[in-house]
Amino acid sequence: MNIEKQLEFDKIKERWMELAVTDQAKEQIRETAFCLSEMELRKRLKDTTDSRNMMEQLGMPPLQSVSEVREILVIAEKGGCLTPDQLERVEKVLAAVRRLRDYLGKGKFSGNSLGYYEENLYVFEELREEIGRQIRSGRVDDHASRELQQIRNQITRCEEQMKQKAEQTMRSNKAYMADSFCTLRNGRICIPVKKEYKSRIMGSVVDKSATGNTLFIEPVNVAKYYEELQILKMNEENEIYRILYTLTAMVADLAVLMNENMVMIEKLDFIFSKGKLSMDLCAAEPEINTERRIVLRDARHPLMDRNVNVPLQFEIGKRARGIVITGPNTGGKTVAIKTVMLNCLMAQCGLHVTCKKADICMNTEFLCDIGDGQNLAENLSTFSAHITNVLDVLREVNPLSFVIMDELGSGTDPAEGMGIAVAILEELKNSGALFLVTTHYPEVKEYARKTEGIMNARMTFDKNTLKPTYQMVIGEAGESCAFHIADRLGMPEGMLKTAVRAAYGEEAVNSYQFQKKEKASGKQSGRKILKVKKAKGNARLHTKYRRGDSVMVYPEQKIGIVCEPINEKGVLRIQLPGKKIWINHKRVKLHVAAEELYPEDYDFSIIFDTVENRKIRHDMERKYTEEIIRCEEGI
Repeated sequence: MNIEKQLEFDKIKERWMELAVTDQAKEQIRETAFCLSEMELRKRLKDTTDSRNMMEQLGMPPLQSVSEVREILVIAEKGGCLTPDQLERVEKVLAAVRRLRDYLGKGKFSGNSLGYYEENLYVFEELREEIGRQIRSGRVDDHASRELQQIRNQITRCEEQMKQKAEQTMRSNKAYMADSFCTLRNGRICIPVKKEYKSRIMGSVVDKSATGNTLFIEPVNVAKYYEELQILKMNEENEIYRILYTLTAMVADLAVLMNENMVMIEKLDFIFSKGKLSMDLCAAEPEINTERRIVLRDARHPLMDRNVNVPLQFEIGKRARGIVITGPNTGGKTVAIKTVMLNCLMAQCGLHVTCKKADICMNTEFLCDIGDGQNLAENLSTFSAHITNVLDVLREVNPLSFVIMDELGSGTDPAEGMGIAVAILEELKNSGALFLVTTHYPEVKEYARKTEGIMNARMTFDKNTLKPTYQMVIGEAGESCAFHIADRLGMPEGMLKTAVRAAYGEEAVNSYQFQKKEKASGKQSGRKILKVKKAKGNARLHTKYRRGDSVMVYPEQKIGIVCEPINEKGVLRIQLPGKKIWINHKRVKLHVAAEELYPEDYDFSIIFDTVENRKIRHDMERKYTEEIIRCEEGI
């Protein structure tokens, strides 16, 4: 069974993961399970408390994702050359480590034990400063080395001389130029020369315009500088690689310690994410015991709105190991048992709980049966799924387990369901586990009242407002309040007496206090069906002309075909060449009957419908379509 999903702890984890920064911390959250070591659990809870206290005092910690840096360190260790962007990423992480160490140091100074983790972080200031000095804006900086600076200065002078020579050639041959400025083509400085003057300019044709009328020529006096420029650029590239390899070697030398920093950042990210969740949920640190005792004060469901959630008071383990909760539908029974177990599970995972105060015991198993569990694929009914789940629970239960079950024995014949519910309770009692169950069976309430180690509890209900108050009262059995609600909502006394008699017998009818109601004057008259009035005369009029009849229209004396027969107003519709008209039957005379013109099963839509409408109608007969049959104006 998926306990986390049934309890909605998976949703808590999703919310928790959003508060983490590193991928490793998110994965650790996803895999988090409840702890079985008391010492380890107390440490986890202390870490959560310390992280929250530190954030409340110093603000959010300077954490950042480190997964990309791990990949960069692998490249450096394998002897690769890191790019300027990768080195800048390393420098940012080194700066983040320094800030994180300073942050933890402040916490350590204030007495927060979490601050001592700063001793496990290594700050490499020399490497950070070297990268920051030599790499800027994704490139090797001009001042990274004296040689690189000289080479780039020479490149700048060479490019300037090439441009000056090109402009000088253009000025002395202005009449041959197609434009007034030089341009860069295929990495070479060229001048635009008119095609017909190609032989007047000494140089190499590098490119031509789209029309072919302009040639881009590199002058001879520019070409000699191009070779010098290429040599300078090769020298620049070699110097850049020398600098990058030097920095990469520095990173590789420190890779082991930097990986330890990454591990520590991920560990701190996980710890601080617990503190962030505590702040987000307004939670509190629980006390932990191993004495099979659970006490919750002002507990609430972590996923419910704090402004509308009614705090729950709960206690188990001192007087009884099991509690049977009863009360009206929608009274909060299911939410109550989920709230209890979810807070216990969160506490045992090292998280703070959504309670004002809590004392929670450690459990070896969290077992539950909530929801109907229907599975159509496996052909399991509600009751079959319920019993299957219950049997799984009973197989795993032990004295250190915590069990919750909703609607015990439901989904089958009430008498048999009641018997099964009692049998399940007996097994749970004999197991020695702590358990919470909800039920509607009065016999189960009676069993809990008489059985040592089991107590009744009820969810309160306001009989005046007919609304649940979502408060649990331990030690009292509840009622479903079905008869009271029906009575308040106006069910007749006769019906109520029948219901009470069927449920509890004649004596219960005599003792039941029915609400006084004013006698109704009688049943209210229902709505009436409006029938169509039958026509008194002209019965033959509607059958005078039928669809397809050929008729003569007067006074125009035009031949048409009947589209629609005579209606109750004595009007019929005629198809004339190019149009359809409505006309009084007195202006029409039968010319040729339809049965003489067409076969018996003739499709008149061929005559009266457009091609588009006929196609749509054909599609409608074969399949679903969103097309609409459009009627002509006037229909």
